[in-house]
Amino acid sequence: MRDVTLTVNGETRTVTADVRSTLLDLLRETLHLTGTKKGCDHGLCGACTVSVDGERVVSCLTLAASVDGSDVLTVEGLADGDRLHPVQQAFVDCDGFQCGFCTSGQISSAHAMLTEYARGDLSTASFEAGRAAVCHGPKALSHDEIRERMAGNICRCGAYANIVDAIAVVVEETT
Repeated sequence: MRDVTLTVNGETRTVTADVRSTLLDLLRETLHLTGTKKGCDHGLCGACTVSVDGERVVSCLTLAASVDGSDVLTVEGLADGDRLHPVQQAFVDCDGFQCGFCTSGQISSAHAMLTEYARGDLSTASFEAGRAAVCHGPKALSHDEIRERMAGNICRCGAYANIVDAIAVVVEETT
């Protein structure tokens, strides 16, 4: 056991956790933030995606002790009170979910992905777009680019078209 201090959704929390405890289990079982879902528990589905220090991670494979001192953002931390974050609102408006199980991971991943895109991070689709995109990043996120960047998040219901549309709406509104 050891103390782990995290800033979760803007609030600093210190908890005593087993050194083998995952960030996912700490969030759900200790901090009672149940928006982040345990899907496959093997890092393959993306349902547990959160941001740690601005980078998206699958929390089921992240040991809580390894991110001691970090800033963690979950789906619960995106909204501003009762006002949904634009990514959350776009998922509602575009019907970007069906059963909803993957939705929190999809939204957290989309939020982080848009930050990655804004700072110029490249994806495989960037390289396929040609030399100009590689040197300067894509000028706009195409549907193919969004799909590539969101590839680590699985939707069992197959709502991918609506998820891509939701992200595209946010990109249009912010550029």
